[in-house]
Amino acid sequence: MWTSWHVLGEIALRTSVIYLLVLIGIRLTGKREVGQMTPFDLTLLLLLSNSVQNAMTGPDTSLAGGVVAASVLLAANFLVARISGRSRRMRRLVQGSPTLLVYNGQVIPDHMAKEHISEDELTRALREHGCIAVQDAALVVLEVDGAISVLKYDDVHEGVKPQKRLRFLHRH
Repeated sequence: MWTSWHVLGEIALRTSVIYLLVLIGIRLTGKREVGQMTPFDLTLLLLLSNSVQNAMTGPDTSLAGGVVAASVLLAANFLVARISGRSRRMRRLVQGSPTLLVYNGQVIPDHMAKEHISEDELTRALREHGCIAVQDAALVVLEVDGAISVLKYDDVHEGVKPQKRLRFLHRH
């Protein structure tokens, strides 16, 4: 049930390294909401969690080893969230920044490809926001949490001429 302090320290170090590796890996794979996860995303997440478990605890299957691994994960997550909440630079590093998918009714193909967003996903998001066509959207943004936000021309303040609406948005 119990193990040596040396082994527990090793578990804490291994867990910290795995946490950082998984955080970086998930950050690099792109933005997706949990509700938008495909079966492939879910399978990857389940297999990833199973594969890193042994890397964190090694051959140790003691209660203390599990408690140390879980405590390190919770503490690391708390620290990253706390630092991200206070530091814009850290928040951008961990969470990323929003990605512009449509600007002035025009799709930005490079951004769509970089974020692995298909035309079908974009079209679905536009429909969910009441846009019939991409030309109805002033801006479409993939948010850091994976949600797709749509700002329609109709949502921009009335009285601003259509060709000046986007300049108006950039000032605010």
